[in-house]
Amino acid sequence: MNGVPLAAFIGLSLFMFSTGVVGVILRRNPIVIFMCIELMLNAVNLAFIAFARYRFSGIGNESQGAAGQMMVVFIMAVAAAEVAVGLGIIMAIYRLKENIDVDELNLLKG
Repeated sequence: MNGVPLAAFIGLSLFMFSTGVVGVILRRNPIVIFMCIELMLNAVNLAFIAFARYRFSGIGNESQGAAGQMMVVFIMAVAAAEVAVGLGIIMAIYRLKENIDVDELNLLKG
C-alpha cells in the first residue's frame, strides 16, 4: 500500500460513491438500487481503510489503526442487515403486487 498514494484511494472511493448515487437516482429496479447502495457502502469502507492505513502507519500505532477496520466491520454488518430486510420487503411486495417497479409502489398512500 505504500506505493499507491492516498489520493488514488480517495479518488477511487469518490468514483464508486458517485456511481452508486447516480444508480440510486436513475434506476427503477429495487435490486439494482440495493446494489448501488452496496457500492456506496463499499466506497466508504475503502476510504476508512485507506485513511486508517495512512494515518496510523507508524510503528506502535496498530491499535489506533484498528478503529478504521472496526468501522468497516460495523458497516458490513449494517449492509448485511439492510440487504436482508430490503430483500424481505421486496419479496413481500412482489407476492402482493407481482411487480416491483419503484415508481408503481404506492402502498403507504392512504
